[in-house]
Amino acid sequence: KAYPLSKDETGKVITVIEIIVDITERRKLEEQLRQSQKMEAVGRLAGGIAHDFNNILTAIIGYSSLLLGKIKEDDPNRHMAQMILESGERAAQLTQSLLAFSRKQIILLKTVDINEIIRKVERLLQRVIGEDIDLKIITPSRRLSGHTPLNLRGGWGELIVKADAGQIEQALMNLATNARDAMPNGGELIIGTETVTMDEGFVTAHGYGKPGKYALISVSDTGIGMDDVTRLRIFEPFFTTKEVGKGTGLGLSIVYGVVKQHDGFINVYSEPGKGTTFKIYLPITKEMVEEKRPAESFMETGGAETILVAEDDEAVRRLTKSVLSQAGYTVIEAVDGEDAVNKFRENKDKIDLLLFDVVMPRMDGKAAYDRIAEIRPDIKAIFASGYTQNHVAKKGVLGEGFEFIYKPFSPSALLKKVREVIGKK
Repeated sequence: KAYPLSKDETGKVITVIEIIVDITERRKLEEQLRQSQKMEAVGRLAGGIAHDFNNILTAIIGYSSLLLGKIKEDDPNRHMAQMILESGERAAQLTQSLLAFSRKQIILLKTVDINEIIRKVERLLQRVIGEDIDLKIITPSRRLSGHTPLNLRGGWGELIVKADAGQIEQALMNLATNARDAMPNGGELIIGTETVTMDEGFVTAHGYGKPGKYALISVSDTGIGMDDVTRLRIFEPFFTTKEVGKGTGLGLSIVYGVVKQHDGFINVYSEPGKGTTFKIYLPITKEMVEEKRPAESFMETGGAETILVAEDDEAVRRLTKSVLSQAGYTVIEAVDGEDAVNKFRENKDKIDLLLFDVVMPRMDGKAAYDRIAEIRPDIKAIFASGYTQNHVAKKGVLGEGFEFIYKPFSPSALLKKVREVIGKK
């Protein structure tokens, strides 16, 4: 901006002071804010759509599973029932992908070693990308020339974070798939890990992050790269540069959702013809890696116990009763939480297990359980819901000591969960 400093006798300005303000950084931050707000809005929409489908998909998957069990192998109708089931399962995967993007899916956080997750998924990644792409894994333990990585807590090369290992594996698989498609003629996929510290200078320079120590996962390819217009949209659900039928456009949006739900950050660097690098930052924790427990085997899927089922969705309630009844259980139905409390009072000496939907009219599942627990403190319960994680967490049924099953669930998953909970001492 120019400011007059002096004028001649006629009033003509002869000297000025010019002040130049560089607004490049401000525009960059404004663009980052707009992009963040857009992603948040799309995420809320995706989460809202996804949870509405879960009750419907529970009925579709459940009834088609029951139908398949009644159709003989040589019956020509069996193929149609199988297609219904497979379509329902694909739809369930789609809703999970939407929830992953919107950061609303339920995740099971445990203290894990990022390098261990990468080592376990390495062989699978190689199969995904194919033989014409060279996979290189560079972790701290592999940088220690002449040393064998220690398998002890706090040993060399460990990057300890609070994470859902399955979700991190899915994110790595999606990034590897994306890299493969960007290298149709072969190339290199390099996955590296290291510890980094974000300070105030880093946050200011990059426009994201919070000060602290992070595990950094870098995923780089030598592919075709992308321009800035594409780069700014790659995390949007259903955005894809691939041909019709070659991709859903959900792969990178899932990665984005997984990282954000782990309180992490993700950035991408790319230029046309010069490849692409994704950088994922996950907060490091000082907790020790949790020991893995061997999975229990539940051979028996039926029983003779009495189960009180409270579910306001009629289709899901009828399906649940049908599945449990066919497995030998006695089922008492309730249409909401208040009805469940009344039914329990009428049958308090008979009921062995509560199977309650979390969100119901008149009285929710947790409130109904609390009322019943006043009568029988030792009563066992399973909570079910197709709502998002945040919604369910507010009801207080994701804490220690509560059993949970997420919709849509299959009949076999339901029976296994019921048997597991009833069998616990």
